[in-house]
Amino acid sequence: MANKILIVDDAAFMRMMIKDILSKNGFDVVGEAIDGSQAIEKYRELQPDLVTMDITMPELDGIEALKEIKKMDPNSKVIMCSAMGQQAMVIDAIQAGAKDFIVKPFQADRVIEAIKKTLS
Repeated sequence: MANKILIVDDAAFMRMMIKDILSKNGFDVVGEAIDGSQAIEKYRELQPDLVTMDITMPELDGIEALKEIKKMDPNSKVIMCSAMGQQAMVIDAIQAGAKDFIVKPFQADRVIEAIKKTLS
């Protein structure tokens, strides 16, 4: 059975890019969210195996959404995505429970490697 993945990014183009990479590699994208609040709702509803989460979003940012998802499901697997390769953000995300971190613009092989590593 394909792993169920939830994609969270406020940019439609980014969601489409990630979805394309994942679909081509046999993953099942079960949902998309445009901000942290929606991510939490969709996580509860869809129970995905993994979430790709943008950090910088309106409403609720990715790190706050990650903390909420971790409270709800301590075993959740979340990979953070951000254009800003800022050390502090990476550290915040990992401390909040992120399993990995991918930097935009995405390289397909890096995305797949991070997802496979996190799911295994």
